[in-house]
Amino acid sequence: MNPIAFQVGGLTVYWYGILIVAGVLAGAYVATIQARRRQQNPEHVWDALLVCLVLGIIGARIYHVFSTSQGGAVGWPYYREHPQVILKIWEGGLGLVGAIMGGALGMVVYARFARLPVLTWLDIGAYGLLLAQVIGRWGNYINQELYGPPTDLPWGIRIDIAYRMAPFNDMVAFPPDTRFHPLFLYESLWCLIGFALLWWLGVRLRDWLLEGDIFFLYLLWYPLGRFAIEFLRLDAWMAGPVAVAQIFSACAMVLAVAAMVYRHRVERDQGVESHESTSPPVTETQETA
Repeated sequence: MNPIAFQVGGLTVYWYGILIVAGVLAGAYVATIQARRRQQNPEHVWDALLVCLVLGIIGARIYHVFSTSQGGAVGWPYYREHPQVILKIWEGGLGLVGAIMGGALGMVVYARFARLPVLTWLDIGAYGLLLAQVIGRWGNYINQELYGPPTDLPWGIRIDIAYRMAPFNDMVAFPPDTRFHPLFLYESLWCLIGFALLWWLGVRLRDWLLEGDIFFLYLLWYPLGRFAIEFLRLDAWMAGPVAVAQIFSACAMVLAVAAMVYRHRVERDQGVESHESTSPPVTETQETA
C-alpha cells in the first residue's frame, strides 16, 4: 500500500498520520465516557489532550534520538553528528515508550494545574491510550515496518525488498514471497484485549479498585506484551543482550505491582477512596465552564 494518502499542492498527507489522529480522537472520546462515569467534567479531556500530545511528542522524539537501533535505523550516533536534524520530526522518528512517558507526564501536569484528582485522570487516560495504540499501530503496516523474523505462519506478511532490514534484503536467501511476523498486529491485538479487559474490570471490580488502579493495570498489561514482542524485534535498541524497551517494561511492571500491593494493603486501611467514591458529581456550572 502507498503510504501517501493524498497530496494537496505541496502538502503530503500520510496514512500513518491519519491513523495516529484517528487513534487519538477515538481514545479521547472513550476518555470522555470514562470521565462521566467518574463524575468528572469530560471537557477536561480535550484540554488535557493538547498538553499530553505536546509532551508525548517531545518524549517520543527524545527516546528515538537517544536510541541506537540494531536494524540500522537512524539513532543517536547519527543525531550526535547531525544535531540540526533533531527537531525535524516530520522526517520520521518517534518512540512509543517515550510517547507514553511524556503523555503520562502531561496528564499529571494538567491535572495538577486544573486541580483535578491526578490518579482518577490517569485512569481515564489509560483507557484512551490503549485504544489509540490499537488503531495507531496499523500505520506500521502501511509503512511496512515493525515486523519480525521470517515465518511460515499463515498470518505472516510480505515486506517489499526496499523496506527490509539486513540480512533479509537478500532476494536469493529471502525471495519476495517470504513472510515475516507482523509485530504491529501482535501489539495491536494485545492492546485491544487489554482495552476490553480493563473496561470489564473497571465495571466488574469498581467497588474494589482504588483510584489509579486502572492506570497501574495498564502499566502491567502493556509492558508485559511489549516485553515479549521485543524478543522478535529486528530493530530493537539493545543494552547488551537485553532490549532497552524490555528494561523500561520490567521497571513499569515492578512499579505497577508494588504500587497496587502497597495501596491495597496499607492505603485502603487508611480510607483511600474507590471508584464508587471519587469527586462530587459534575454540576451544570462546571459542565459549561
